[in-house]
Amino acid sequence: MIMNEQVRELTSITSGLPTTDGDGVKMTRLIGTPELNMLDPFLLLDAFESDQPQDYIGGFPSHPHRGFETVTYLLAGRMRHKDSAGHEGVIEAGGVQWMTAAKGIVHSEMPEQENGLLQGFQLWLNLPKSEKMNDPAYQEFSVNDIPVDRLENGSEIRVISGQTNQGTKGPVINNYVNPIYMDITLPAGQQFEQTLNSSDNAFIYVIEGLLSVGELQKTITNREMGILGNGDQVSVTAKETSRFLLIAAQPLNEPVARGGPFVMNTKAEVLQAFEDFQNNRF
Repeated sequence: MIMNEQVRELTSITSGLPTTDGDGVKMTRLIGTPELNMLDPFLLLDAFESDQPQDYIGGFPSHPHRGFETVTYLLAGRMRHKDSAGHEGVIEAGGVQWMTAAKGIVHSEMPEQENGLLQGFQLWLNLPKSEKMNDPAYQEFSVNDIPVDRLENGSEIRVISGQTNQGTKGPVINNYVNPIYMDITLPAGQQFEQTLNSSDNAFIYVIEGLLSVGELQKTITNREMGILGNGDQVSVTAKETSRFLLIAAQPLNEPVARGGPFVMNTKAEVLQAFEDFQNNRF
């Protein structure tokens, strides 16, 4: 470990809140709950995982967004998205869609399967005030487009955004909050280290396994999310073969006004978003 770096410790752990969204899709909400309203610039994190079609088959029919980005990352299954700007595609296992809703988009996200496992995450990432009314944009990458660090100890780091300590860069570009989004697999007993900006907010989500985190070796297990405290170094050891997400970004430190699918800086801007949507201005 590099000397004089402060190792981040787990400050809190949550199992999230079971909920439904869209047309009855079952999921666990980890950010955007009474327990954890937001973690600037992260507004929402949903984890979905089911091999029961009734839990996901209704999907997410057409709905609007303004003022932020939605990040959909699939571990298993297929989802088709379609929007009011004429964009359409299918996200498959290992793929990511990073959608910048900005000034407004209406889109749908529907399962492209009638059975089998559907598993993945949707993250909402806030945009700064100066960028909220830009044109919508997309960054989409399939499993083969996402680079993977394969280390000698058997670890694998899939890099969606940000840069690993080995120098591998993810394909997603965001110069507003410079996010890190990594999917890490560790064999039992192996350690993972990653340098972060000390000002970033950061968390991990354990997909499977058992991890010990930081110098205090606090443990976190599968389907739990842990917020990381201050520091510029993440240090994680797998107590058993484990897979987890590491997500971090610079906070915006701006006022946040929410109204369902709209996230702006003032209540008046949220009300304007509702009016614009109702008058087909998206």
